[in-house]
Amino acid sequence: MNELFGTLSDGAPVHRWTLERAGIRVGILSYGGIVQSLEVPDRDGRAANVVLGFADLDGYLTHPEPYLGALIGRYANRIAGGRFPLDGALYALAQNNGPNSLHGGDGGFDKRVWDVTPEGAHGLRLSRVSPHGEEGFPGRLEVSATYTLEADGALALSYEAVTDAPTVVNLTNHSYFNLGGSGNAGGHELRLAASRFTPVDENLIPSGGLADVTGTRFDFRQARKTGGGYDHNFALDGGVTDTPREVAELHDPASGRKVTVETTEPGLQLYTADHLGEPFAPGDGIALETQHYPDSPNRPDFPSTVLRPGEVFRSRTTYRFGIR
Repeated sequence: MNELFGTLSDGAPVHRWTLERAGIRVGILSYGGIVQSLEVPDRDGRAANVVLGFADLDGYLTHPEPYLGALIGRYANRIAGGRFPLDGALYALAQNNGPNSLHGGDGGFDKRVWDVTPEGAHGLRLSRVSPHGEEGFPGRLEVSATYTLEADGALALSYEAVTDAPTVVNLTNHSYFNLGGSGNAGGHELRLAASRFTPVDENLIPSGGLADVTGTRFDFRQARKTGGGYDHNFALDGGVTDTPREVAELHDPASGRKVTVETTEPGLQLYTADHLGEPFAPGDGIALETQHYPDSPNRPDFPSTVLRPGEVFRSRTTYRFGIR
């Protein structure tokens, strides 16, 4: 189903597409590729929206900074100093997060209208061309994101991109989960397949290499409550993979809902939403952003985010819902 969701100041229409399958219903916006709603039943069969979002377009335009449910690019997470070197050239980006570039800059993929076409009965393909120089990034990037509700109701996100010049690419979805449907998500239990994480400095930029989680508050290898105070990248065991593997499970004991995250990505940014801003309260949701590590373009020791002509960027993440 496709309906008008609102109109931008330049007159561009924004549509909401609804997919429904196996008891799951998801609303996706052409603006920002936003997952606007995601309705999932609890242990008693009662459905609730388990992602943070707004009921109208004005909410997203007035409160863009939390990136609620958005498709993030060209580069998800932070790039230190808003600059990076590539093949002998230095590229300058918007410094929209203190001294850093965050989530693609001032006009990232989350603030663009995407072309949307149906993919079968239960999928949507969102596509756009990011021109050379957009937000300071080199290369003309043709990018697509396919959202599919699978037979068991899992939401799968598949990304592809090609470029005509060397560039960097790091894409993710920025949904905030609240499996209870409302209230604070601090009581959710989280398990991560990550034995290492990236310590950060005061600007949330990696301050060195990878650190062992053993004996620290970053050890989620056994499920436990998240609480707050996290905006950190976890180095997922197994690194980059060709096919998705299970890397995380988030569970709400009160409702019984759980979501299992499967991905091909090497990292997961855990953000406990301590600084969401109005109209939300701290801890109202939990973001599980599958991606490459922050500041990778400045860190040759991290998995590379460089994409060159003739190559195809591919990434896939699946959110699989269940009851426990």
